[in-house]
Amino acid sequence: MDTTISMDASATTLDPMRPLPYRVRSCSRETHDTRTLVLEPPRGQSLAFAPGQFNMLYAFGVGEAPISISGDPLERKALVHTVRAVGATSRAICGAKPGQVLGVRGPFGSPWPVEQITGQDVLIVAGGIGLAPLRPAIYHLLAHRSEYGRIVLMYGARTPQDLLYLKELERWRSRFDLQVEVTVDSASGKDWLGNVGVVTTLIPKANVDIHHAAALVVGPEIMMRFTLIELEKLGIPRERMYVSMERNMKCAIGHCGHCQYGPHFICKDGPVFSYARIQALFKTREV
Repeated sequence: MDTTISMDASATTLDPMRPLPYRVRSCSRETHDTRTLVLEPPRGQSLAFAPGQFNMLYAFGVGEAPISISGDPLERKALVHTVRAVGATSRAICGAKPGQVLGVRGPFGSPWPVEQITGQDVLIVAGGIGLAPLRPAIYHLLAHRSEYGRIVLMYGARTPQDLLYLKELERWRSRFDLQVEVTVDSASGKDWLGNVGVVTTLIPKANVDIHHAAALVVGPEIMMRFTLIELEKLGIPRERMYVSMERNMKCAIGHCGHCQYGPHFICKDGPVFSYARIQALFKTREV
C-alpha cells in the first residue's frame, strides 16, 4: 500500500475537517518548553489569515490541538506557530523535526479588531505564551503604523527564561514609535535588570489617551481577569477591551460543543471577544 503523503492541496481544501499536510521547515527553541515551528504549505494552498485566528495542528498518530497563528499576516510563504508542550499532542508537535509532516486545518475563528480600532491608541497586554497570538496583531499595527495612535506593549512572564521572542522584543524596544515594557514575576542573580512584578503593575505606565484607546489582552485567565480590572480603573470602556479565550476546541466549526462558553462557541464566535460581550461569563469561575 502506498503511504506517501501528497503535498497537493487541491483535493482537500473544501473539507474543513480534513487536515492538509504541511512540512516542517524549522522548529526553533523559545524556552525550555516552547518551540516556534515554520511550516511549508502544500502546493496551491493559500496562507491568508487574520491576526487572532487559529489553526488545528495534527500530529499524526497522536492527536490534534488548537494553536494560534503567530506569524506575520503579510508573509504568504510559510505558516508560523509557537507551541508550548503541555500534553501528548503539543509535545509531539514541539518535537517535530525538519522535513516531518503535520496536519493543518484552518484558519478558524474571529480576529483582533485591527480594522475597527484605526485612529486609536492601542494597549497590548500579554502574559507568558499569550504574546504568540498577539504577535500577528503587532505585525499588522506596525505595518500600518500611520493608521494608529500610540502603541504600547506590556509583556510579563514568570522568569526571564520564560520570555518569548527575545531578539524581536529588543528590535521593538529600539523603535521610537512603540512603547515596550517587560516584566517578570521573579528573577534571581544579576542577569535580569528589568522590572520585577506581575504584568498588571506596568499598566499605570501606559502612555495612552484613555478616551481614544483600545486594549488587546491575552494570557492565563487569572492574569486576564486582573488586567481587565486594572484597565477599567484606567478608564478604558469594556467595549474597547478585547480578549482571546482558549478552550478545548475539537472540531473548530461549532459542531462538537467542546468549547462552549455560555451561549458562545469559542471556535466560531471567538476566540477574540470584546469584554463587554462576555463580561458576565468571564467573572464566573468554571464556565
